[in-house]
Amino acid sequence: MGSTDDEAVKRKLGIQSWRNLSKDKVLKFAAAMPEMATEARIKLIEQFPTFKDLGKANIKAVKEAHESTVAANENSQNHFFQAAQDQRDALRADLGRDDLTWAQREALHDRLDQNVRQVGDKDSENKQFLGTAMKAVVVAGAIVGSLGVAFVGGKVIGMSEGGSEGSQQD
Repeated sequence: MGSTDDEAVKRKLGIQSWRNLSKDKVLKFAAAMPEMATEARIKLIEQFPTFKDLGKANIKAVKEAHESTVAANENSQNHFFQAAQDQRDALRADLGRDDLTWAQREALHDRLDQNVRQVGDKDSENKQFLGTAMKAVVVAGAIVGSLGVAFVGGKVIGMSEGGSEGSQQD
């Protein structure tokens, strides 16, 4: 591995302190870990609580966005289902009239059937949307978890290389 030191890595990331490591720099940092000297990796791993806090903040932001999206979706769904129910109620009221011809009744039944199919389609669409939204949350959690593993993995690699580097030095 390279002999990149702590300061060189910070310069490469464009930060003055590890506490300034922003969300957009985390992936760049993880990619730079193999280039770091063992001592630098160990020192960075000591900063892991900072990364953990960053990960928690990211998860919290994703969770809040997900909850907001689900709430807005539920509100939209409720409006759609209420409008569909209002239409069914109006169609039922029309079907109750005695002065309708057979053709008029058949047309009302067709519209009622169409309404019921639209509700079913909307429900399926909603379930697909919620599934996709949940996958996004899982992916975000996996990314944060992977970064944590990368940092801890860097520590393990650094420790194992530290023994071999120490034996190769003067």
